[in-house]
Formats: sequence, structure tokens, C-alpha cells
Amino acid sequence: MFMHNKRLQYTVRVSEPNPRLACMMLEQFGGADGELAAAMRYFTQGLGEEDAGRRDLLLDIATEELSHLEIIGTIVTMLNKGVRAQLSEAQQDEAELFAMVGQTGTSAKESLLFGGGPALVDSAGVPWTAAYVDTRSEPTVDLRSNIAAESRAKIVYERLINITDDPGIKEALGFLMTREIAHQKSFEKALYSIENNFPPGKLPGMEQYASVYVNASQGEGDMEGPWNSGEQWERIDDLEQAMPIDDGDGTATVKLDKDDKAALKQMMLRNQSDPTSDPTTGADLGAGPGAGKTKPVEPALQD
Repeated sequence: MFMHNKRLQYTVRVSEPNPRLACMMLEQFGGADGELAAAMRYFTQGLGEEDAGRRDLLLDIATEELSHLEIIGTIVTMLNKGVRAQLSEAQQDEAELFAMVGQTGTSAKESLLFGGGPALVDSAGVPWTAAYVDTRSEPTVDLRSNIAAESRAKIVYERLINITDDPGIKEALGFLMTREIAHQKSFEKALYSIENNFPPGKLPGMEQYASVYVNASQGEGDMEGPWNSGEQWERIDDLEQAMPIDDGDGTATVKLDKDDKAALKQMMLRNQSDPTSDPTTGADLGAGPGAGKTKPVEPALQD
């Protein structure tokens, strides 16, 4: 059960309307790394969590993310006060209203369909989708995803802070950015409270491949470091000698019964190519400048 406290978690002070900035703020309202996506991600994880401690943590943070959604939505509303009133009451002439919608950076959907209200879209007007929620119901997987999500959200808040000179908005965004840091710390602690947290899941990796590093992109720019060299790694540089990496010959095989073999043979015969044939094609007939080398076409005989 939820109860709503009408006071915001952090006070919003906006100096003046700015619909262009409001449009950018929508990235954290209905965007992939926004507050609604975070709240839904942590709610779905928390509801399915069997561990009492992690369940409590996830539901606490999920609920707080809704309060952050409220803060961002309130900022968007304050920034859009002017355009919302003008679109509703049409006190300006058509040209001024058209410029307000088309030249302030707001999307047509935000202005016309939602009237400047805080809609669940991102800064490009793309509607929020549950596809942003990447819960897998495996604690070590979800906690790592949560850590990454909080990191991404912090970077978005940094960029939003950098594009506004409104001191009240900077303070509110700074608070939201800082809460991303706190949540990341909580998720890190929860992850490392699971004694065997790597690799994720139950099944162990195949021992002979778990410490192999394949230098598959070779040439100028090759670098060595603890991520690919040292006692922890069995490094492969000569791909021709090392591949396939197993004891097989690197080809694909399948066992077929008699009927499937007969059908496959018939299909291959019907679709086989004739390497001795060199037919004139449409590309040859229509070749012009820039077509490259094509087969010469004899001119048509005249009557």
C-alpha cells in the first residue's frame, strides 16, 4: 500500500520558464535511464526477491525513485508554465505560438498532444516502454545491472546540470545525481554480501575456457594490460594455430535420418549452381557510368 506525501523529497525552485530545457529534462522522466524505468526495475526485482534484506532494499529504493520521478516531473511542469498557458489560452498570435512550439526545442508531441505537461516520453518524444526494464530474477545479474543503471543515470544528470544556469534546478539535479551515487553504493554492498557472486547463476563455466583471452582484433593499437595478460590469462595471439579452440575440426555437423537425407539431397540438386554458366543479367543490360566491370552486351541486330 502506498500513501503520497504532498511535499517533495527535495524543494524545486525554478527561476523562469524554459520549455527547451523542459524537453531535455524529460530524458529523466520517461527515458531509458530515467526515474520511472528505475522504479519499475527495482519494484519487479523486489517483488520477486526471496531474500528479506534484498527485498527490503529494492522496495525502499524503488519507492524513492518514484519520489524522484515526482521531482523531475515538477521541474518539467514549472519550466513549461508559460508555453502551457499560452497554448491553452492563445493570448499570443499564431506566428508567436508556432515559434514557441517549433523553435524552443520542444517536440510537437510534447507541446500539442500533452500541452506542455510532463508526459512519459523521453527528450525526443519517444514514449516510455517496459522494454527499459531489464530484470532477470537472478540477484547477481540484477544487482550488477542496477549498479550500471545508477551509473548511467548519474552521467545523464551531470550533463543536464551542465546545460542549465538556473541555480535552483542545478541544486535539485545535484540532489538527484547524488542519490544515484548512494543507491549504487547500496547495490554494491548487496552484491558483495552474496559470498559467491561471480560468475552469475548456478552453473560453473567450462574450466578450460574460463581464463582464455582471444586477441581477435590485431594490428596497430594492440595493447596489453591486466585485462588480457599476466598469470590470470591464457592469451591466444595466433588464431590460425589455435582455432578451433576445442578438439574438433571447426565444421558444423548434424545427424539426419534417411528421409531427411533424401530430401536434403533433392533440395541441393534442385538449387545447385552451374559454375560454367555466365548469363547476361539485368545489371549487364542496364550498365552505365559507375557500374564497374560488366559483361559486354552485343548490340541488337537491325532489320
